[in-house]
Amino acid sequence: MNPPKRLRSTGDEEETPTGGKEEGGAVDVSIVMPMYNASCWLDECLQAILHQDYTGTMELSVFDDASTDDSRTVVEGWKERLEERGVSVVISGHNSSQPRGVGYAKNKAVSQSCGQYLCFQDADDLMLPQRVGLQYDASVLHPHSLIGCQVQRVPEGSTERYTRWINMISQDQLLTQVYTSHGPTVVMPTWFCSRNWYLKVGPFDEGGKGVPEDLIFFYQSLRQGGGVARVDQCLLVYRYHEKATTHSVTEETIWKLRVDFLQERVLSQWESFTIWNAGKQGRKLYRSLSPTNQKKQRPKPKVPVLHYKDASAPFIICVKLDMTGGVLEENLNSLQLKEGTDYYHFN
Repeated sequence: MNPPKRLRSTGDEEETPTGGKEEGGAVDVSIVMPMYNASCWLDECLQAILHQDYTGTMELSVFDDASTDDSRTVVEGWKERLEERGVSVVISGHNSSQPRGVGYAKNKAVSQSCGQYLCFQDADDLMLPQRVGLQYDASVLHPHSLIGCQVQRVPEGSTERYTRWINMISQDQLLTQVYTSHGPTVVMPTWFCSRNWYLKVGPFDEGGKGVPEDLIFFYQSLRQGGGVARVDQCLLVYRYHEKATTHSVTEETIWKLRVDFLQERVLSQWESFTIWNAGKQGRKLYRSLSPTNQKKQRPKPKVPVLHYKDASAPFIICVKLDMTGGVLEENLNSLQLKEGTDYYHFN
């Protein structure tokens, strides 16, 4: 395995990493943690890392994206306790006036680390004791996959539908529902993968604020033939709060990425298709398609709307999941349609 890359000092902009293994001393798992103004959550986050029951070698690689609070001081204060537990710690960052974004910080945290496997951890979340061990085992079995897990969302009741979707979609749907508005079917704060797979797919997009670096990476992983798997056990407490970076990404940015990926992966393979939803979302999807794919849509927009029993598969379904009291699912079952062959959800 190649020795880990090291950051170079560029004046007061970047700092050389401190701590960690000697050059070339690989560990089994690197916990990769980008950090920006996370001081209020860090004690709980780092305590949870300390309590992992994984028996292999671990390191924590932290990159501070120009925090203006005492996040760096908090992490430094945990360094000795973590290293006594056998978790080596690498900390670096930059001191410029503005953060450079989550994608940049993730890439830097990875590049200064030396683990054969990468466990991505947000500084505001908590990993449960079995997380690293169980996801490591899954990643060894699926070295070309992004491994996720089930989550507990806090505060309780926040993003209820989204949380249910994260935890309840089937293993098959991890691949068929990649076009929905929910984003990656295994959510970024739960990701675990081999370093080799990250290097094949990545790095993360470094466009900064407003760029969905997780969805871009997720789609690129699928383009490279990667798999998606989930440990069906709750291994992460996933925190919802207004300062989360996900709130900086607009719906239109996500929409365009989803439409482009749908056209690339699905519509390009179909000679014709039907949009299931004659309302606002269905019309918006039609207008977003390329002229070539618009010609494949049936019936044409000016043709009277059809009852679903009179329409022809395959379908792109633009009805929100879990919002019809089971009626949509019953209609699909009545037509004996198979998800991923006869229809895909785009909602």
